[in-house]
Amino acid sequence: MEQPKNILASLLKRNEEWAQDVETDKPGFFEQSARGQDPKVLWIGCADSRVPESVLTAVPPGTIFTTRNIANQFPLDDDSAESVLTYALKIGIKHVVIVGHTECGGAKECLSATRSPPIQPFPPALTRWLSPLMNLAEKYKNEPANFEEAIQLLVIDNIRKQFENLHQSPALQEAWNNGSEISIHGWLYELDKGLLSELFVSEGVKQVEGEGEAA
Repeated sequence: MEQPKNILASLLKRNEEWAQDVETDKPGFFEQSARGQDPKVLWIGCADSRVPESVLTAVPPGTIFTTRNIANQFPLDDDSAESVLTYALKIGIKHVVIVGHTECGGAKECLSATRSPPIQPFPPALTRWLSPLMNLAEKYKNEPANFEEAIQLLVIDNIRKQFENLHQSPALQEAWNNGSEISIHGWLYELDKGLLSELFVSEGVKQVEGEGEAA
């Protein structure tokens, strides 16, 4: 494992090597990229370092418009979330994907706090941010007794909740009312498999369950 003091130098070096490799493989890629972006997917994901969207979908820069935060939230009263979505629609995205993942640290913290309140509470900012997820975790305060089973259910419920929140977004409502064909998707990333699956999908008010939904 790299020593902390060497990590940043290593990242800069790897970036240099990566840029050279890309330019060799696709001459002019960066010059073209600098002229503008045309992504068709908005990815709303978790800040967890193990879920980097471009890496796990194997796509080049410019493919996915992205915002990530703790526990992949889309709060209806959050200007940052709504502004990202608004701008994404402005530049022409067609699919909004809310992506949760197994072993989510935010979900674990909330369920743990629900089942056994911590001696030292979360810092104020984190308390405010995780409040909706904490409320969702109350559903699993006692059942199922198995913590890992409860976390899996909470993670999926959280994806569902953010999926539902997206439907209430003023920006999306306006886009749909104007005839734009924007679809919303709820995906789950399984850390132990490296695989994504679709749990929910909708096109406007039409909503269906995905084949990958866990029970």
